[in-house]
Amino acid sequence: MLNVQEGALRAQIDKLLAGGLKTQTKPLPQDHRQFAEILAALQELDPNDLKTKLVLSGFSNSPYGEDRMRCEECMYYLVHRKCCDLPELAVPVEPDWWCRLWHV
Repeated sequence: MLNVQEGALRAQIDKLLAGGLKTQTKPLPQDHRQFAEILAALQELDPNDLKTKLVLSGFSNSPYGEDRMRCEECMYYLVHRKCCDLPELAVPVEPDWWCRLWHV
């Protein structure tokens, strides 16, 4: 059942991003304090406020930057579930997506 729910949510996220949802890809956090500020803003959200969660975390439905960073290479990516394990996000993602909380 979890995979069905995650699949539906992943499709909803993909539709929002493909539909032109403008997200905050910049500024990228340059240190722990800036990273923590984004996390704190996400923690204040209603867990069901998907659009704002995507906007604040800077989601993109394609690799990002000169290095073409993507979720699949992030330390928070769960390969077998195709999900972000960062508690403040905890959303299903595609391997080629990216967010500004990307971390090695």
